[in-house]
Amino acid sequence: MNEKIVLTEEFLVARGGERDCYIHPLDSTKVIKVLYINNKINRNQNTLEYKYFKFLEKQNVPLSHITKCYGYIDTDLGEGLIFDRVYDYDGKTSMTFLDIIIKNRLTKDVRDKMVEELKEYLFKYNILFVDIALYNVLCCEYEKDRYKLVIIDGLGGRRVGIKFFLYLNSKIFTKYKIRKSWKRFLVGYNKKR
Repeated sequence: MNEKIVLTEEFLVARGGERDCYIHPLDSTKVIKVLYINNKINRNQNTLEYKYFKFLEKQNVPLSHITKCYGYIDTDLGEGLIFDRVYDYDGKTSMTFLDIIIKNRLTKDVRDKMVEELKEYLFKYNILFVDIALYNVLCCEYEKDRYKLVIIDGLGGRRVGIKFFLYLNSKIFTKYKIRKSWKRFLVGYNKKR
């Protein structure tokens, strides 16, 4: 029987709306997302994301701008979902796109180019990015002075239900939702830049 992974405060990297994100204690190239123990919202984002990543996997979607999902793991805080950790070529954890903008780390032209590349990726592969917050996107410097945006959260939908079913089974509905979400993402981006 596998032992539970123990997640302590030292491994905590972020707290979202209903989940905590920890660096995997046995593999620093991965993170584990775990629902809060006293989570009142509980839309069960882990279940939704897992189903959505399985769907993308069947579609052979390249993971150039989203993190790979490896499935579930048992932790002392409950069932967690394992993802790739996003970090720069030099080993540092990538900054959120929001922090890049606020701290003016890159020129407007570089940021605009990354946003356009992300848009092309999402539209080409029909990927639903519904929780469009700028902190759900990291700016990865994958080579010296070469950057790309990587979505780490907010894919697939907000809850499992009829809309989520339609996202997975109706290309027309999915394309409509992608366009609508992208417009909201641009509004948030343009306010900050």
